[in-house]
Parts: sequence; structure tokens; C-alpha cells
Amino acid sequence: MIFNELWLIYALVFGAALLGVQGAYWVLVKGRQEQTKINRRLALTAQLGSPSEVLEILRKERSSELLASIPALRGLSTVLVQSGMRLKGLTVVLMLGIPGVLFYLLLKFLFASDLVAVGLAIPVAFASFYLLLQRARRRRIAAFSEQFPDAIDVIVRGLRAGHPFRVALALVAREMPDPVGSEFGIVADEITFGLEQHKSVDNLVARVGMDDLTFFATAVNIQSETGGNLAEVLARLSRLLRNRSKLRLKIRALSSEGRLSAIALSAMPFVLFLLISLLSPDYFTSVQDHPLIPPAIALGLLMLLIGNFVMYRMVNFKF
Repeated sequence: MIFNELWLIYALVFGAALLGVQGAYWVLVKGRQEQTKINRRLALTAQLGSPSEVLEILRKERSSELLASIPALRGLSTVLVQSGMRLKGLTVVLMLGIPGVLFYLLLKFLFASDLVAVGLAIPVAFASFYLLLQRARRRRIAAFSEQFPDAIDVIVRGLRAGHPFRVALALVAREMPDPVGSEFGIVADEITFGLEQHKSVDNLVARVGMDDLTFFATAVNIQSETGGNLAEVLARLSRLLRNRSKLRLKIRALSSEGRLSAIALSAMPFVLFLLISLLSPDYFTSVQDHPLIPPAIALGLLMLLIGNFVMYRMVNFKF
């Protein structure tokens, strides 16, 4: 009886701690996010007051001229711009240095060679940095695609109310949070300051990198050259994007079991390594100097990468 009561007390303490952590997260993190829903363009406008200065700052933040000037790094420049991350020198050094040191220590433990550890840690650190940018890019594009149909609806209502296209874009920039708000605000400002409309819209496509945005750019550019009912075209585009979003969510729900299995199978070797090391510290150290250990580890990692790639292709669909 006392044993059951103790477990009940432990469960209640655990639940109270979990609720406390969740409450602190909502107060400190989610509450601050709600307070910063205003997009960056409006925040800069409130600070500076000059639209030209705001546009210049946003252009610098949303471009990477140094990387773009090097042909071999233009792909990295595109990923960095589309990720939306504003990286400074110290941030880049930390994002490269911390993984590099961790990988160096891990590889030195596995191969017991400084030369091999350094030679492998440097490309692995750069690869992890690139994967981090790709992850930020995917998340930003996902957030943009979620807001994009609502932004099109705002433009459609503005056009049907008799506003010109630039003013309709300004409505989106004023009413929508980031990333949509600032991106459409840049387009509206560029058109205001004399840049041709089709170039501004094409710049938007290049900055965001979302495939569905090309439909919007094509519709706007064709209408500006040939005329037509842009509001009706954009209204149909909004319905199309919402239907595609529903289909995408349905596919994710159907493939969730496969994705969870892929994560579990990928993490299992590392979890077993940690558990065995904790239960029997001498289990691996007793054979780490054997000549077959390095090729066995390399083969295992290669097979793990191949298996992850196959499982990724099985649960990710293009439509």
C-alpha cells in the first residue's frame, strides 16, 4: 500500500514539474513571440521613419553579396538568403567551431589519430552548418507557404476594393507577420521607388525560394503585360494552394508512422552505444585498438546513411 502511494506521489511530482516547465515556456518564449508578431519591416519603420533607409537595411539583410560574388559559393549564398537568418561573424564562427570541436573529439576517440580527426572534422563541421541552413530554409518556406494563401486573399480584397496592386501589397505588409509581411513590404517599397513590377516580383521568388510562388509571379507578370482580372486569377490561386496544403497534411499524416520508424531506427545504434557504455564502460575500450574497428565503424556509418536515405525517400513525396 505504501509502495503504491509513493509511486502516486512521484507521478504527481513529475506532473507538477512538467506543467511548471511548460508554463514557464509559454510565459517566457511563446508570450515573447506573440509580442513580436509585428513584422521586421514595420519595426524598422517605427525606429527609422524613412522608407528608403528601411528598404536599404532589409535589402542588406536579405542578400549576401560577398558569397554571391564567388561563383563556387553562389549556391550557399542562395540557401543563406532563403533561410532568413541574419548571421554575423561571431555567430558563423560559433556555428562552425562548436560542431568542429565536438566532431574532432569524437573522431579522435574513434580513430586515435589527430590527423584523421582534423581532416574529417572540418568537412563534417561545414556540412553540419550547411544542413542547419537548409533546415532553417525549409522551416521559413513552410511558414511562408502557410501564410501565403491568406496574403493572396488580402491582395484580392484590396484589388476588388479598387486599390492598385502596389497598395494591395502594402496592405499585406501592414497586416501580415513575418516572413510574408516583410517580403511583400520589400516588393511594395521597390515598386514605390521605381523598380519595375515584374523585377520586384521575380526578386521575391528568388529571396523566398518557394515553388508555389512562381504561380503568383507568373500571374502578376502576365496581367501587367496583357491585362485581365488579376483579382479573379489570384482568388483561384488561393483556392488551389489551400487544396494542395490539405493534401500535403493528409500525406504527412499517412506517412507519420514511417517517419517515426525512420527516426527510431536511426537513433537506435547511438542509443545502444550509450547504454552499453554506461552499463559496461570496458565493453568498447577493450577492443578499440583492434585493426578491424575503424573499417567496421566506417561501414556501419555508411550503411546507416544509405538506410536513412532510402527511408527518407519512402516517406517524402513530391506532388
